[in-house]
Amino acid sequence: MKKPTMVGQIGLGIMGGAFAKHLLAAKFGVIGFDPDKKARAAHAARGGDCVVSGVDVAGKCNVMITSLPSVKAMETAFFGKKGIVAGARKGLIVIEASTMPLEVKHDIRVRCAKQGITVLDCPISGTGAQAAAKDISVYASGDAAAVKRCDAIFKGFARSMHYCGEFGNGSKLKFIANLLVTIHNVSAAEAMVMGLKSGLDLNLVYKVIKDGAGTSRMFEVRGPMMIKGDYKAATMKCEVYQKDIDIIGAFAAGLNIPVPLFEASKAYYSSALSQGYAKEDTAAVCAVLEQMAGEPRKNAPKRSIKKLINQRKAKSS
Repeated sequence: MKKPTMVGQIGLGIMGGAFAKHLLAAKFGVIGFDPDKKARAAHAARGGDCVVSGVDVAGKCNVMITSLPSVKAMETAFFGKKGIVAGARKGLIVIEASTMPLEVKHDIRVRCAKQGITVLDCPISGTGAQAAAKDISVYASGDAAAVKRCDAIFKGFARSMHYCGEFGNGSKLKFIANLLVTIHNVSAAEAMVMGLKSGLDLNLVYKVIKDGAGTSRMFEVRGPMMIKGDYKAATMKCEVYQKDIDIIGAFAAGLNIPVPLFEASKAYYSSALSQGYAKEDTAAVCAVLEQMAGEPRKNAPKRSIKKLINQRKAKSS
C-alpha cells in the first residue's frame, strides 16, 4: 500500500486544526506541532501524528503549513532553537497562512531563503467556521513553481486557491478582505439590533435579509451567533482579531489612504474586549450595540461600570 504524502503543520488551533482535519480526510499524512496540549490531543484524535517541536515537523516533510497567532510565535516557530530552520530539509516549501504585517513576512522569506527554504505568502480568506466546512479561499503568492507543487495540498484543505503573483500580494489582498470583514461584521450587528429593537423575530430577519440585496457573507456566517446572543464557540476570537485590525490600520496609514468606515468600526471591537468578550467571537460586537441601544439580552455578561473603568485604568497604566 502506497504511503500517504506527508504534510507538516505548525499551528493546530481553530484554523490550523481545520486544515489538518481536511488534509487527513483527503488521505494526506499530517505531522503537526502546537504548543497547546489540547490542540495536539485533538490532532492525534483525528488520526494525525504529533511531535514535540517544529524542528521535528520540518525534518519529516517537504511541504509544511504554518498558521500562527502572533509575530512572536512566528519568530519562534521559524528561528527558535527547535524551530523550522533548525531541522528543515533542503528545498522545504512553507505555506505561510497567517495574517501578519507584510514586512514581517518579507523578513521571514529572506532569512529562510538563505537556508534553502522557500516561503510562500498564503493568507486565508474565511472564518474558523468556514475553515471547518472547507469553505475558505487561499490567496497564494510567491514562487509560481512552488505554488504549483502545492496545488493538491491547497485542494485538500480549501474551497479555492488564487495565485496572486509576487510574494506579498496575498497579504495585501487579505488586508483588503479583512477591512471589509471588519465593516460588514459591524453592519450585520447593526441590522440585527435594529430588528431586535423594532420587535421582529431575529430568525425572520436572518431568513429574509439573507435572501435579498442587503446580505453579506458576514451577515450569513455570523448572523446565527447574533440571533442566539451566544459567542462562546469562537471562530475568530476578539483578542486575536485585534491583531488583524492593527495590521490593517498600519497598512492603510502607510498608503496614506482614507478608511472612514474601518476607523468607525474599530471602537466596537475595542468595546467588546473591554466588556469581557476577549475569548469570544467577533460577532460579539452585536452585544455591544445591544447595550448601547438599551436592549441587552438576558445572557449578556453583567459588568458594572465601575469594574469596566478600573479595567481601562489598569490597561493604560
